[in-house]
Amino acid sequence: MHDGDILRRFVFDHFPVRGYLVRLDASWRALIEHHSYPDVIRAPLGEAVAATTLLAATVKFDGRLTLQVQGPGPMHLLVVQATPGLAVRGVARWRGELPLAPLSVAALSGGGQMTVTVESEDHRNRYQGIVPLQGETLAQCFEAYFSQSEQLPTRLWLASTGERAAGLLLQRLPSGASGSAAEIEHSAAEGDEDWNRVAHLAATLSDAELIELPADELLHRLFHEEDIRVFEPAPVYFQCTCSRDRVNGILRSLGEPEVRDILKERGDVEVRCEFCNRAWQYDAVDVGALFAAADPLGGPRAVQ
Repeated sequence: MHDGDILRRFVFDHFPVRGYLVRLDASWRALIEHHSYPDVIRAPLGEAVAATTLLAATVKFDGRLTLQVQGPGPMHLLVVQATPGLAVRGVARWRGELPLAPLSVAALSGGGQMTVTVESEDHRNRYQGIVPLQGETLAQCFEAYFSQSEQLPTRLWLASTGERAAGLLLQRLPSGASGSAAEIEHSAAEGDEDWNRVAHLAATLSDAELIELPADELLHRLFHEEDIRVFEPAPVYFQCTCSRDRVNGILRSLGEPEVRDILKERGDVEVRCEFCNRAWQYDAVDVGALFAAADPLGGPRAVQ
């Protein structure tokens, strides 16, 4: 049995290191269900979904966290979003001929950049960190992001298949040591030793183990000589925020003349969600009702 679609948080009792382990099963399959991703695109998307879920667990926010990888290469856009409740969605876009062999994310995106945006629910507060894609793996790119933006030593391990995506994150926290300069220096040296030890233990983890092993077994395999506390799991699930109301708002923002031009040219109007690939269709009756509802008094219609 796989304990999928959960995130586990754990801490080391005797030194300031915390960890997160995520496994996405049904949520990952639902995310890619209506897309025909080539393997070379699906793999980094799965790793990005796992990494974004881990990142969302490490920060406090009340709106939405968005990861975006963008560049001039074959995979020119990858976007993953997560909520504080660990609802996730994501999409990747590619163009031209794709390589048959896997490439690094930096190469696949053409040497692009990674942007992490955290927005509040009311969109009033917004934080954005932008870093160039550095490293051979997406995990290394995220480690560079944490080093530059969060300034916390962080290690990640990510893996993805067509059935499952998973990730492990370790993060060293400030020790808060106090006392004389010598005591602080000694505490820092001990902290370095502890951090290097647990990072070395985690580095023995294989992709297959990260994907396949149940969480308790995996953590025991890695850290059975350490004292760790594992907290109750948090569910992770796929959720798209598209809805009829949202699509109505998009069409109203275009204005009735443009929408009716599309209707005349095509016979219907279709709006497809980039994330879940669901198609919202409108015929002439729907379009008439849409703009009648927007202007029940029959006066001049303004662009919404």
